[in-house]
Amino acid sequence: MDERDREIRNRTFARFVELGRAPTADEVGPGAKEAWLRLHEQHALVLDKQAEILMANPFSAIPTPYEIDTPDGRIWYGNCAWDAIGILAALHTDGRFESTCPDCGDQINFQVWDQQPDFKDTFFHCLVPAAHWWDDIRFT
Repeated sequence: MDERDREIRNRTFARFVELGRAPTADEVGPGAKEAWLRLHEQHALVLDKQAEILMANPFSAIPTPYEIDTPDGRIWYGNCAWDAIGILAALHTDGRFESTCPDCGDQINFQVWDQQPDFKDTFFHCLVPAAHWWDDIRFT
């Protein structure tokens, strides 16, 4: 990744946080669309079929089963449970998220307060081996 693409990537993430949603290429600035295409190829973000942001890990541009509520009233979506925790860490904020276990369907409720999780006895399991995540990152 060259310096210009790194700058576009950083600006994209900053705008995502600022806006509370995925930015458009125009909101990021000149050269964004072209940089996004290169970043997509490098797995630095995920674009949809219209070359708009779908995922800027840990953030999802679309609603997912991993909805994160923060004390400032904002709602974020993670791509998975790991990303939900990652959003709170990236934002340096407390929050909570709810979901259901994809294996058994049980309700999952997590909270992070003072940057400490309330789920110390819980484990995270990926059904897809890491070597195959990018085979279908939307499923993974």
